[in-house]
Amino acid sequence: MRGTGRLGLMLLVLALFAACTASHANSLPPTSPVESATPAPTVDVPAILWAVGDAATCRSQNDDAVAAFLAQQPGTIALLGDVVYERGTAEEFRNCFDPLFGSVKERIHPAIGNHEYGSRDARPYFDYFGASAGLPGQGWYSYDLGAWHVVVLNSNCKPAGGCDETSPQYQWLRADLAAHPTRCTLAYWHHPRWSSGEHGNFESMQPIWELLSRTGVDLVLSGHDHDYERFQPLDANGHPDPEQGIVQFVVGTGGRSLRPIQHRLPTSATATDQAYGVLRLELFSDHYTWQFVTVSGIPFTDSGRAACH
Repeated sequence: MRGTGRLGLMLLVLALFAACTASHANSLPPTSPVESATPAPTVDVPAILWAVGDAATCRSQNDDAVAAFLAQQPGTIALLGDVVYERGTAEEFRNCFDPLFGSVKERIHPAIGNHEYGSRDARPYFDYFGASAGLPGQGWYSYDLGAWHVVVLNSNCKPAGGCDETSPQYQWLRADLAAHPTRCTLAYWHHPRWSSGEHGNFESMQPIWELLSRTGVDLVLSGHDHDYERFQPLDANGHPDPEQGIVQFVVGTGGRSLRPIQHRLPTSATATDQAYGVLRLELFSDHYTWQFVTVSGIPFTDSGRAACH
């Protein structure tokens, strides 16, 4: 009788436990089939490139304002040649360039200008920038910036060994572009292929311009003429091509001096010879934006957005 009572008690406890478990289960929200997690959208963060040429000199203070502005801005700096005046000597790099740009030297990717060749073989330029300037005697190189491939060339064709199809620079450029088939590509050098400024069009870079056009390069930046100018998208022969053309900027507004634009080319989209400043580029994975930022002189604005080819 005692065993039967104990057994009955145990069965009662088990029944109560089962009832509680069932009640708890009924209170839970219904289960749903397992769903795969939706990936978060990728944020396209642009790389920032600041571009300007014809900069440091001990004969002006406009370059001080440009350098001081760039020192406060994050991003990579493309100097578009004639980085120091007047003859690119070691003394000028020490006294006129380094006090202004030395603090941002590690962010600079320079192109060589004609004033650097005021010193034999542009040796002080190559000594100052080291590997960042390319090999001495060449001055061309490339680097990646975000999703973009960037090519830096030497438009001083004679000391560079030529700029035509048979030149070492041209052959290097063709191989480099083939090895880096990115959607977005930018190139820069000192002498502009197209310009409404004092020096005008630089014919010697035509073979290289044609190569860049055939390979779908999006942007070309230059200095040399001391003004700011943006061109319409241009094809291999300099004719407007809104869909596949290269957009070229001339940004020779780094502080040495400003020089007048007398006759605007028909393909020129906008220009000013009244303002020192720098070009700000935001390089996204499939497009870019630009803004010319004045540092001194008459206020001037130019900004926009374009897709890569």
